[in-house]
Formats: sequence, structure tokens, C-alpha cells
Amino acid sequence: MELTLLGTGAPEGLPRPDCTCAVCATARGGAARGATSLLVDGVLLLDLTPGAALAAARAGHSLGTVRQVLLSHPHDGPAVELPPGLPTAGRVADGRVLTLLSGHRVRAVPMDAPGTGYEVASPDGERLLYLPPRGAPAGLEAEREHPVPYDMVLADVVGRPDAVARLRAAGAIGPSTDVVAVHLGHEVPQGAELSRRLAAAGARAVPDGTTLTVGAYRPVPQVPRRTLVTGGARSGKSLEAERRLAAFPGVVYVATGGSRGGDAEWDERVRAHRERRPASWRTEETCDLVPLLAADGPPLLVDCLSLWLTDAMDRVGAWDDEAWAGGGRKALHERTGALVEALRATRRTVVAVTNEVGLGIVPETASVRRYRDELGRLNAAFAGECEHLLLVVAGQALPLRG
Repeated sequence: MELTLLGTGAPEGLPRPDCTCAVCATARGGAARGATSLLVDGVLLLDLTPGAALAAARAGHSLGTVRQVLLSHPHDGPAVELPPGLPTAGRVADGRVLTLLSGHRVRAVPMDAPGTGYEVASPDGERLLYLPPRGAPAGLEAEREHPVPYDMVLADVVGRPDAVARLRAAGAIGPSTDVVAVHLGHEVPQGAELSRRLAAAGARAVPDGTTLTVGAYRPVPQVPRRTLVTGGARSGKSLEAERRLAAFPGVVYVATGGSRGGDAEWDERVRAHRERRPASWRTEETCDLVPLLAADGPPLLVDCLSLWLTDAMDRVGAWDDEAWAGGGRKALHERTGALVEALRATRRTVVAVTNEVGLGIVPETASVRRYRDELGRLNAAFAGECEHLLLVVAGQALPLRG
């Protein structure tokens, strides 16, 4: 089954008209994207968008052979001119199956937002799933006992990573499924930053006019198994860590800070973090990381190592100079060594967050200087066992490795 992406952008396109944001200002030439529209084997057009005929011509195709035009979402704004000879665009009722004369079968998949998803099967058996902007499946046929993964999924990966997570949980996305991001707008910088974020979700983006063969083998983006995200206070490192696992189901969020009775400001921080996480994630408040790393299970998000170190120093009395010299140093290094060894041996996907505290003023007291030094050592040892390392500065993630 041959698929040509006539457009890959959000419904408003990219750049958006009259938008002065940095992404729209730089989305010129090959970085520009028309509203998403798909041409399947020259006979099926999914979403009729402005300039579809010209986009098809630029991609080396004609719309003259199209026999069915289907819309996936409400098309706001002025009416789109229907190219001559093209059938009237419509939508299929949820759950209904439409069989084309070409032998293609189209099933309408209900969404949790206004719109309709379409599962398209070719006469030869290749299957793709196309989801509308900001849409995730409300019910999945793939939840049966023996799900069969789609060959290709085209979805709003940036806007609805939880849709990809649901499909993975249901078995509709497997290890060899080609996940292609569409409906791309100005919510994320384009170019290398877009590719990096999508690769973390096991997805990719392609330029307008690209033709893909559904079912053809291609290596899917390799998701790093161990990632460390570091940065300063309020740099956006926790949000970056959460983004890296947002397209995966059942993530275990390990909160090392716990609760602090009577500290209203800390409680507000915890509440904001909880509300930002996907509902399918499970939270564990613990600093006992070694057993979690040793066990099999879904991905772990550890936030953060700096609070883990605070707890570890509390346990060995490392804040007191005499206790530190009398065995606290050795006990702390045994704890950090066990943590790094567990990370090296783990079979789980791990994303951990830490802080960079050694870039500013030298602390006044010996105990705080001790903490600064030990955190630097822990960060370096932990990073040494990670395939991917990110430094977040002013909300921008800079890859240091991977």
C-alpha cells in the first residue's frame, strides 16, 4: 500500500497565518507544512485541504483517480474548493466499514474528541491507522485477546502522546510499527528538536510530499533505555523527562521527595507535578530505588537524584563533620555505588532527573559544600551508565550524548 502525505501540518498549517511566534517565523521553505492530507494508493483521499491538487502534483501524483474522499475532523473556516472530478467529501459513522471498488476496506474508529479515525486495509492485507488532530481512540478493536499491530500509525504524536500510549497498551502499536507524526503545528520547534522529541516516542516526521510504502521494513527510531536529564532550578528538566515517556503506558513515576507536612509551597509543587502526569501513570514515593531497578516492569521516571542524595546523606549522618569522617563517607559511597550498579544491570527503561548545583556560588558551610560535591560525583557516575544525556537550559534541551 502506497501512502503520499500531501501535507503533514496542523489544520491551520505551519506557519500559521498572522502568527509571530519563533517557530512560525522560521517555518519557511522546506520547513513549512500544509494541513495534513493523505493519498492512499491514488484511490482514497483522507482529509481534503486547501491546495490538495497542487500538493499532489508537486509530489508527482494526480487526484484524478481518487474514488473516495473522507474527512477525519470538522473543517472550520471557509469552504475548501472541490477539485474537478473529485467525489464529495464525507465522514463515515463510527464503527462502520466502507469497502472501495479497489478492494480497500476502511473502518471508522471512534475518538475521544470531535473527529473520526480511519483504519485502512489494502487488498494485500497491509493496515494503517490515521487519527485526527488532538484525537485518541475511544475504543480499540485491538484490545481483543490476540491483537495484531498496525503496519503504520499516523497520529498527533506531539499533541496527544497518550493516544500512542493507548495504542501501545492495546497491542495496536508493536516493535515494528512505523509511527509517523502528523498535524504538526508550532507547539514544538521544528528540525532537530522535533526529531529528538519524536524519537523519544518511537516516532518520526517526514516532509510534505513524502511517499511511504505501508508494510515495508524500516528500522523504527531507537528509544534510549537509560536517560539522565540534568539542569538548573526551574529549567524545565522535569517536564522534559515526562515528555520522553508520555507515549508509553503504565509508567511508574518515582517521587523521591515525599511529602513535607506543613510546607504549603512544597505541597503546591507536588500537586502541580501530579496533575501534569498522564492518568495511566502510577506514582511511588520512595528513595529505595535499587529494588525498583532490579525488578522487571514498565518504564521508570525518577524525579529526582538530588533529593535521593539528600535522603541518603540523612541516613548515614553525612551532614555532621564527625559522623562523615567516622564512616559516613564510606557508607554514602556504598549507597551511591549500589545505585549505579543497579542502573547498569537494569532491564527497564529509565529516565532520571537531577540538578546541577555546582555552577554558582561556593556554599558557606562544609556540609552544604559536601552535598554539592557528592551530587556532582553521583551525577557523573549515573550519567556514565546512561545511553542518553540531556542538559536543560532555559527550557531548551541540549543533547550531550545519544
